[in-house]
Amino acid sequence: MAFRRTARRMRWLGCHRLGTVWKALLVFVVIAFVGQLLGFFNKSWMQTERQRSVFAVSSEEAQSSALGSCKPHTHVMFLKTHKTASSTVLNMLYRFGEERGLRFALPLGYQFGYPLPFNAHRVKGYRGLFASEFHIMGNHMRFNRPEVEKVMPADTFYFSILRDPVALAESSYAYYKAVAPAFKRAKGLGDFANDPGRYYEPRMRNNHYARNLLWFDFGLDHNANYSAQLARSGEEAVRRSFSLILISEYFDQSMVLLRHALCWPLDAVVSFSLNARQQKPAAGVGWVGKSNPNAAFMLTEEQRQSLREWNALDWHLYQAFNHTFWKEVERFGMARMEKEVALLRIRREVLARACLRDGGKPVEASRIRDKTIRPFQSGLVKILGYELQPGLDNTTRQACLRMIRPEIQYKDLLDASQFPKAQPVPRVLVGSGSSVRRNSSAVRTGEKLVGSSVDRDWDRSRLVPNLSLSLRGVERKQRQR
Repeated sequence: MAFRRTARRMRWLGCHRLGTVWKALLVFVVIAFVGQLLGFFNKSWMQTERQRSVFAVSSEEAQSSALGSCKPHTHVMFLKTHKTASSTVLNMLYRFGEERGLRFALPLGYQFGYPLPFNAHRVKGYRGLFASEFHIMGNHMRFNRPEVEKVMPADTFYFSILRDPVALAESSYAYYKAVAPAFKRAKGLGDFANDPGRYYEPRMRNNHYARNLLWFDFGLDHNANYSAQLARSGEEAVRRSFSLILISEYFDQSMVLLRHALCWPLDAVVSFSLNARQQKPAAGVGWVGKSNPNAAFMLTEEQRQSLREWNALDWHLYQAFNHTFWKEVERFGMARMEKEVALLRIRREVLARACLRDGGKPVEASRIRDKTIRPFQSGLVKILGYELQPGLDNTTRQACLRMIRPEIQYKDLLDASQFPKAQPVPRVLVGSGSSVRRNSSAVRTGEKLVGSSVDRDWDRSRLVPNLSLSLRGVERKQRQR
């Protein structure tokens, strides 16, 4: 009896002395303890929820509100032109296809036999018409529509991208000076622009990089003498083959048009600039990418005009499709375009903060700790890459990694996924019909190969002669006999 009275007295004293505040604190501690047991305040759970909203929710909401009930295109062919921000576009295709388990038409090496015209048998796994379905094709090639149609389904959406030929010439000079004889012989791009014919020999291999490179990539004769009729004929050939031509200088607007043409979600066309080059900065100026071509090599207006005339066929294509591009924008609606471009840019900033160190600023390859995502280095300037934020959960890290993975490494990953049984050292077919083994370790870590006597492109594909002119010469000799 005495024990019970003592217990009641202690309970009364305890509750009385604690007061209302202490009672509330006690209740909160109990709730927090139970919450921890149930996992409500688990850090990883909170992080997963935060990242899930970053990568999934807003993208799907934007898709449903802006695109309606259309069905996404899954058969896509992208003609990857040179020095046009095409590596960034290809990354989008790689991401979209990988996330949905689509099948890629991949080259045996890293390009489809470029600079030779495309042939269907250069697609890895191709075994003839209707043998297997390919969804996406986008690696470098010299376009050849009949051969592409052997690989891709009839309902394939064809598109490509163009760039101002002067800006393209500046970038091409920086990347290909060591392999294009016309560039190699000139003291600088201005020197070349003053008198291109002095340095250019049409029969020399790799000189296609120095004249009408876009025209060449579309499978047309880049050495043909310009005429208005020829230029219009080439333009019409491009229009017949391609449903949409993007413009590099208006990349964000291009992505909006592409997104709606393909009926893809917003995140599918949000990107970070890949394969961008670091240029020698002016006083007080940091890195610059593809959007500021004047910073690389200073040219006078006369030299710029000379380059337009030298690349007259490319200049015609660019003007014609730039005009068409803005007609498409007008049809889309200028106010609507401004709204969607703003949405895209906000989304890019959000993903950059979530994924990238230093606010998304590109860095030199040597500063990237993860060697597997260092971009390959080529030409006179350094090619920049990105570093991921530390501490990302695995799901978020993989999503971010897809957005910054360099083209060569991404192609290797997709190749290994589609052809898991046999992964030999990559080979590249050359004009003679033989093949060349490549040291792929340097390719994947972004390092330069030293001491190689073989001319190679930026992705280490062997550069082969432009045989189109020489073959014509052989044919003429045979006819003369």
